[in-house]
Amino acid sequence: MASADEALAQTYKKQANWRDYLTLTKPNVVLLLLVTALVGMCLASPTWIAWQIMVPALIGIGLMSGSAAAVNHLVDRHIDARMARTLRRPLPSGALSPKRVLTFAATIGVVGFAVLAIWVNMLTAWLTFASLIGYAMVYTMYLKRATPQNIVIGGLAGAAPPLLGWTSVTNEIHPFAILLVMIVFTWTPPHFWALAVHRAKDYAKAEIPMLPVTHGVEFTKTCIFLYTILLGIICLLPYIVGMSGIVYLIGSSILSIWFLGYAWKLKFAPTKHTAFNMFKFSIWQLFALFALLLADHYLVSPVLPVG
Repeated sequence: MASADEALAQTYKKQANWRDYLTLTKPNVVLLLLVTALVGMCLASPTWIAWQIMVPALIGIGLMSGSAAAVNHLVDRHIDARMARTLRRPLPSGALSPKRVLTFAATIGVVGFAVLAIWVNMLTAWLTFASLIGYAMVYTMYLKRATPQNIVIGGLAGAAPPLLGWTSVTNEIHPFAILLVMIVFTWTPPHFWALAVHRAKDYAKAEIPMLPVTHGVEFTKTCIFLYTILLGIICLLPYIVGMSGIVYLIGSSILSIWFLGYAWKLKFAPTKHTAFNMFKFSIWQLFALFALLLADHYLVSPVLPVG
């Protein structure tokens, strides 16, 4: 019997569309990661970041993040073919072959590392490489299939960009950068579990041990609610430690209460679309949270561009 890859090989395009390769990089996810990396850069400096640092740092981090995403597509291609949400991705749809995807992932990963090593610094290059390995190898190849806590443990790799942005500017690891990582790390479980609740049947069909599959939807909703409370507390820390000011405190508090409202509704009064609406809101929440950090940094201490 022909393998799944051999069956798909009959439908591969002679010339793949550039949009297929773009899809491999998960551009929406990478864009959010780059926003957090940019804020990490800005908070590491009292002045605007010189373009000679900012541009190559964002390019390098973006390319290596895209490489990790492409490996995720490659490893999960058989799972994606069994889930309605991912059925039309380039590999399960037959738009690209595994060989092309592997070549693409390796190429942009190497280029990204070289950009960081040459034009930024080696610390950022190696930390970005470590996060790539964490997501593409440790999470995608092992944790995702091994434990319902996969997104909690594996979320550390996705939380790295603020630290990478910080080290791009300073070439050192600072406690404030770790605090930014903690925010994204704590945000990840309620963000992703909300989607997992919405797509619980898909994950069960694909035999992925996501929390709603192994422990039930109600237990997952409780975990989401508790993590949302924890996230609200951690989001207060930048103000408490003097990293940010009143603009951030007010804005982040509103966002935390809003997010908690979604978690409360999901747990105690859900409708058909509550979980997915919470998932969508969480994306905008993280974006707004880091935008507030950025606005507070420059509104409290206005600076002029340099470099």
